[in-house]
Amino acid sequence: DTQPDVSIVIGPGTEAIAGEGKILTAGGMDAHIHFISPQQIDEALASGVTTMLGGGTGPATGTNATTCTPGPWHIMSMIGAAEGFAMNLAFTGKGN
Repeated sequence: DTQPDVSIVIGPGTEAIAGEGKILTAGGMDAHIHFISPQQIDEALASGVTTMLGGGTGPATGTNATTCTPGPWHIMSMIGAAEGFAMNLAFTGKGN
């Protein structure tokens, strides 16, 4: 079906897939992630989550997880480690 006054530009890198008999939905977002293991990404993708926002590197008290990442070194480490994953990732951090 088409909608009046709606134009979608499809670039040369766009891959069209057959959707007959399938249900297409937008991906979900989880905005409260404790990044504690890479396996979380596989589980999230399998459940339809395509964006994860949170933190969790650096010191924590005992077994308590954290949702913020302290300091620029830890943020850069998280960004570097995340490059190989097929997931939209955002990291929260502490300023002091």
